[in-house]
Amino acid sequence: MTNVSTALTIAGTDPSGGAGIQADLKTFQELRSYGMSVITSVVSQNTTGVKDVHHVPIEILKSQLEAISSDIPVDAFKTGMISNMEMMKVVAEWIPEVNAPYVMDPVMVATSGDTLIEEESRSWLRDHLIPLATVITPNIAEAEFILEEKIRNTEDMKQAAEQICSRFGANAALIKGGHLEGEAIDFLYDGSSILTYSSERIDTDNTHGTGCTYAAAITAFLSQGAPLSTAVEQAKHFVTEAIRHSFDIGKGSGPTNHFATREEVMNK
Repeated sequence: MTNVSTALTIAGTDPSGGAGIQADLKTFQELRSYGMSVITSVVSQNTTGVKDVHHVPIEILKSQLEAISSDIPVDAFKTGMISNMEMMKVVAEWIPEVNAPYVMDPVMVATSGDTLIEEESRSWLRDHLIPLATVITPNIAEAEFILEEKIRNTEDMKQAAEQICSRFGANAALIKGGHLEGEAIDFLYDGSSILTYSSERIDTDNTHGTGCTYAAAITAFLSQGAPLSTAVEQAKHFVTEAIRHSFDIGKGSGPTNHFATREEVMNK
C-alpha cells in the first residue's frame, strides 16, 4: 500500500489501554489509517480512575508536533486531553501548518468522574480552540459547560449543536446522547442542517474510552477522504459494536473492544 492515509492523535495516555492515546491508535489501526501520536500528558489511570498526571514540558510538546509536520503529511488529526492553556496555545499555533480536518474531543472529565482539565483552560478551549475545529464531539456534560446551559432532552441537544457553531465558531458539532435514557441518539449540526445518528442502548458499565474511540474513528474516516456525515455514521457503528462487545476486565468501568467489527468477532 503506497497511498496510506495518516491520522494523528494529540492527547494523554492510558496505561490500561482503554482510553487516550492507546485507544486512538488502536482505532486508527483497526480502521486502516496509519496512526501517529503526540503525547500531552502521562496519565496514571485504569478502569477505576485517574491516579496521577504528569504534563509533558511545553518544549517537548512543540518538538513532537514539529517532528510530525516536518516529515509526514497529516490527513486528519484529533485532540483529546489538553490540560492547560500553555499546551492549548502551542497546539493552536501549530494547527494552520497542517491544514487538515480537525476533530476536537473536548476531554474534561474521565468516565470515572475525574477532572482532566484545569478550570481556566476550559474557557480558553471554548474561545480559541473550538473555532479551529472541523467538528467538536462533546457529550452532554461537556456541551453544558461550553454553553453554560442545561441540556435535558433531544431538542436541547439539537439546539446545543447549533449554538456551539453559531456562538463559538466550530464548523460542525456532534452532541452525543449517551447520558440520556432511551436510544443512544447523537445529533450532528454541519453548519446548515441537523443529522441524527441513532443506535440501541447497550446495557453495560464497560464504557471506558468510548468518547476517545468515537472521535478517533471519525478522524480515521476523515483521513481517508470520507465526508463528515459519512465519517460520523461509520464511526457511530464502530463505537456501538465496540461497546456491544466490550471487555469485562478490571475492577471499574471496563474498556470497549476496538476489534469488535472484525468479521470473526461479529460472527461469534
